[in-house]
Amino acid sequence: MARGRKVGESKGKEKMHSFGYRANAAVTFSVTILALMCAIASLSDNLNSPSPSAHVQILNVNRFYKKSTGDDEVGITLNISADLRSLFTWNTKQVFVFLAAEYSTPKNHLNQVSLWDGIIPAKEDAQFSIKTKNKYRFIDQGSNLRGRDFNLTLHWHVMPKTGKMFADKLVLPGFRLPESYR
Repeated sequence: MARGRKVGESKGKEKMHSFGYRANAAVTFSVTILALMCAIASLSDNLNSPSPSAHVQILNVNRFYKKSTGDDEVGITLNISADLRSLFTWNTKQVFVFLAAEYSTPKNHLNQVSLWDGIIPAKEDAQFSIKTKNKYRFIDQGSNLRGRDFNLTLHWHVMPKTGKMFADKLVLPGFRLPESYR
């Protein structure tokens, strides 16, 4: 007569977990901890209250003419001073910054022309003052720039090491182009 095993009794030694099973558990645990640390780093950026400042002067209107296509083009010399150090936290990788001329016309409520841009890699570089000509062409499709009031707007995009990108701007109003071509 064959004898049966009792409930809960095993047939021989218990097997240990395999190397693959243990490696999978270790990797899963590590990735979970890494994801948690990234989430905490990203959320900690919400505690930062940046207060950037900027000042822009138009030193000279170098050229202002109507192109053969009928479009207005302006070349200007700018003095750009900014302190963007408050945008940097321990989670900031770099800051992309650009200066745009913004104005409205009867045809378009918002016209935005990028004049200058730069990448700020570190907090030490975030306070600067530069004298430069517009890096990109300031052109309007039509004859809409003569005597036009416009704002210079400093835009920035904070690129974090982890988490979502943050963007904001500082509007500097009160600029006007000449009434006649030069």
